[in-house]
Amino acid sequence: MENNIFFYFIRRLINAVITLIVLVLLVFILVHVILPTPQAMAKVYIGGTHFSQADVNAIIERYGLNKPIYVQFLNYLINVFKGNLGLDTLYHVPVTVLLAKFIPITLEFVLIAIILQVFLGIITGSIAAMWQNRIPDWIVKVLYLITWAMPVFLLATLFQFTFAYYLKVLPPFNIANPLLIPPKTITGFPVIDAAIEGDWPYFDSVLRHMVLPILAIAFAGFGVTTRIMRASAIDVLDKDYVRLAYMKGLSGWQVYFKHALRNALIPIITLVALTFAFAIAGAVVVEEIFIYKGMGFYLYQSTVTLDYQAILSTTLIIGIAVIIANFITDILYAVVDPRVRLE
Repeated sequence: MENNIFFYFIRRLINAVITLIVLVLLVFILVHVILPTPQAMAKVYIGGTHFSQADVNAIIERYGLNKPIYVQFLNYLINVFKGNLGLDTLYHVPVTVLLAKFIPITLEFVLIAIILQVFLGIITGSIAAMWQNRIPDWIVKVLYLITWAMPVFLLATLFQFTFAYYLKVLPPFNIANPLLIPPKTITGFPVIDAAIEGDWPYFDSVLRHMVLPILAIAFAGFGVTTRIMRASAIDVLDKDYVRLAYMKGLSGWQVYFKHALRNALIPIITLVALTFAFAIAGAVVVEEIFIYKGMGFYLYQSTVTLDYQAILSTTLIIGIAVIIANFITDILYAVVDPRVRLE
């Protein structure tokens, strides 16, 4: 059994490395399709509009842009494994410095949004299953179908218009009030750093600014969680052991929470990794709408300006994050469902 587990993780690790290499290769090729010549690539590295041919030639020589594309790709991969993601062509600082700044900002609200999304999905899916084909079930169906049909940018815009501009109860954009001085960077997470420093005005401001991006991400994805939870719960409630629990005289809620809920949650655990991937993708749009300057905002700006190194590096980081999420999901799945065996 131990050997099976060992070889299982080795296979997963190999698959993860191959997936990352293919992912980076595809983005690498796409960038070179958009910028097909060394001269075009060099102009992006330089930035601005005032440069000479000598400047272009110097950049081509410095970064090896005139070498075959496979040599450039191999050199990039070697640097990645060394922890060198290159120099950002827009800000002219190492990409790792910018990612260290932007990643915690995005993770802070995305993780909260995922927790809220899963929680809402479990609650509404359970309600729909318990009252199948009755009024609560119909209400839940209408709610999740509406949010499911809306793209995340539309939800974000509606929340922004309703709560920020019409009701005026939440701020419309930014990470915090620009008039406030940010606390010293300790962890990189604004809320945590503000709490550690005891800067409660900034702490309150960050929380208020975070609400709308969280709601946009959570409501954009809660529909699929609700639907899967409802279907799973209905299936579990039809099992013999659940019927036996009813025959023992237990109430509907006792049967559901004591006997049915754990098994009904199994598909939701599998869904979490996929939810994480969609949340990160949604963050790119949401951060641009709310001018929430995290990794999604950085990736969007990099794409608009063809910031070559930033696009590759951000894609790589997102790929690693999704693969890690899949690893954690596999472990949780095996813990929750003891019937799972590694082949």
